[in-house]
Amino acid sequence: MRMITFFLIGLTVHVVFFLSIFDIYFTSPLVHGMMPQSTPLAPPASRLVLVVADGLRADSLFTLLPNGSSRTPYLRSIIEDTGTWGVSHTRVPTESRPGHVALIAGFYEDVSAVAKGWKENPVEFDSVFNESRHTWCWGSPDILPMFAKGASGDHVYTHTYPAQEEDFASTDASRLDTWVFTQVKSFFQSAKSNSTLKASLLEDKNIFFLHLLGIDTNGHAHRPMSQEYLDNIALVDTGVAELVSMVEDFFGNDGRTAYVFTADHGMTNWGSHGAGHPSETLTPLVVWGAGVHNAQKVTEPQPYNDGYLQDWKLEHLRRVDVNQADIAPLMASLIGVPIPVNSVGVLPLLYLNNSGQFKAESMYTNAIQVLEQFKMKMSQKKETTLSFLFTPYQLLTESKQAEFTRKARILIQLEKYDDAISLCQSLISYSLEGLVYYHTYDRFFLGCSVVLGFIGWTSYVVLVILKTHASLNRHPNLTKQNPNRNLARLCMCVAVVITAFLLIQRSPITYYIYCLLPVPVWYSVLKESGTLTDLIRSAPSLPLWKCFCYFVLVAFGIELLVVSFFHRAMLTVGLAVLSLWPLLSGLYHKAKFRSLSWFLGCLCLAGFPLMPVVGREPNLNLVTCAGLLTLFTSACYLWSSRQRTPLHPSDRQQFVTQMLHVAVCAYVPSLTHSSLQQKQGLPLLNQIISWSTLVSSILVPLLSSTRLFHRLLSIFLSLTSTYLLLSTG
Repeated sequence: MRMITFFLIGLTVHVVFFLSIFDIYFTSPLVHGMMPQSTPLAPPASRLVLVVADGLRADSLFTLLPNGSSRTPYLRSIIEDTGTWGVSHTRVPTESRPGHVALIAGFYEDVSAVAKGWKENPVEFDSVFNESRHTWCWGSPDILPMFAKGASGDHVYTHTYPAQEEDFASTDASRLDTWVFTQVKSFFQSAKSNSTLKASLLEDKNIFFLHLLGIDTNGHAHRPMSQEYLDNIALVDTGVAELVSMVEDFFGNDGRTAYVFTADHGMTNWGSHGAGHPSETLTPLVVWGAGVHNAQKVTEPQPYNDGYLQDWKLEHLRRVDVNQADIAPLMASLIGVPIPVNSVGVLPLLYLNNSGQFKAESMYTNAIQVLEQFKMKMSQKKETTLSFLFTPYQLLTESKQAEFTRKARILIQLEKYDDAISLCQSLISYSLEGLVYYHTYDRFFLGCSVVLGFIGWTSYVVLVILKTHASLNRHPNLTKQNPNRNLARLCMCVAVVITAFLLIQRSPITYYIYCLLPVPVWYSVLKESGTLTDLIRSAPSLPLWKCFCYFVLVAFGIELLVVSFFHRAMLTVGLAVLSLWPLLSGLYHKAKFRSLSWFLGCLCLAGFPLMPVVGREPNLNLVTCAGLLTLFTSACYLWSSRQRTPLHPSDRQQFVTQMLHVAVCAYVPSLTHSSLQQKQGLPLLNQIISWSTLVSSILVPLLSSTRLFHRLLSIFLSLTSTYLLLSTG
């Protein structure tokens, strides 16, 4: 009973420590209560068309074909003649939802959304769509609803296809993009005969958003170098050309439409995204139309050393890179709507073709909008911190805020626009740094509390193990000593002080748990001080050199595992050292064959961390070899164990069944790969085998014999079946 209690307490402590990660690192950066800020001057555009090609890499769009032509002739002509282009730099996680939030709302995804799988809004936020007069959207049901849900009012209209259409195993994912373009054409055709809809379309501050998922889906299914992926890009280029022609015709070529073409994220060569590889974080950005600079010829070297300009044959045209969140204030500036209140983007002025006054006023609006977030964040933190403990962000105190805004207004009035822009950019930079400062204000305090609690719990576990399992020299007086009442009183006083401190600061309830948990933990540690005294008394009789060697080995192993997260080759080093264990322990002289098997097995395993994790072409032979090797190893073990102890018929039947299951699972990936290559979708039989294997791998080992090696063999066969199926990309 005591062991169960100890286990439950340990589980509770570790769950609390795990949940503390979310309060320390995964809290929402968003603040609310700011007033929207907009530029007082007339905008250059009345409407904006935003086209997001999901999963489109920058190099896939900009790189020319071997014959010197472009697979996207329309967008290439925009880049070379009538628009401004650059690379939009995304941030991790390079997923669809975070990318669209950065593009349309101007901030990098609320990390607490990870708890909801990046699908829902954990905290409501403002967006360019919300600030527009009307927004019409076409595309994926995974992306569009979150912006309609977060909008105030009912002016964001979404048109989505069924979620079932988003199938990586489909015959042709480009039909998703064809559906979007077809729906947009039908929309404008119907508007010609619908006076109410036409009147809404002719108003200003409207946005049309096209989310094109086909490229991303084809990239996952066939990889970005495939013909399917590249053909889909060409289809999108043709669709954009027809879209622009149709929009311009509908609005009578009034020159009041701005266009933004970009992507939410890129994709690796092996068809994945989510991490920080350049192929995932570099996305194309092409902007043209009302209020946007035409292509600017340059003769001098540009400030980019990545070599892409030469690779893309665009070194003669000005390239303007942005952070992904900068696109939101750019769109807001073009159509004259307030910048989203949660935006941390900085207006990229080189895209704007407007007067110096308009640029200065727009940048001033951007600076005030970011400063309002900083002021709200500072106010919230000040309210929940004791005045004598509050440490303001020194670079942007209240007096410095007033000085910045006053100087900027004076410079604009004196028509010193470049100086005003420079000052506003400095104010934005300080405000963004201040936002991070106040967002992480409690991080050190919480981190110290959690670390203190974790060290205390580890110490307590070590003392319990020593007390119950170590042969220590017990001091007769200490073993019978009652818990120190003064210690209990001291811990109670500490708990009361911590509680009062947190109450005064109006801290969240979770802060009480993280800060108070170390108190009972350390009380338990100090209560076991007798065990520590026994350990010190027993130290002279312990083999200290042997203990030190074990400690060094354990520390080396733990450090090796940590370093392997960053350098996988360190696992090879660890396995190579582990292969020498029979020699170092003297086991080799007692069991030479098993020691040699251990040595060769470790060395074979040591080669795998040196191989590439992802990015290889499909190799079904490796999967088949893994299945055959599993069957051979299992058969050898069963044969050798039969010589010593005959298997029970039921155990033999179970092992034979599991081995047959492994053989089937080794064949399933080959069948799946063939079906996907022929674009026939995923066979129903494969799905049934896969799901039933996943469930049975947990339950079947429980039916095997309780003899150690028999149970281990059953677990091995069950896990191998699952891993063979997981080898399917």
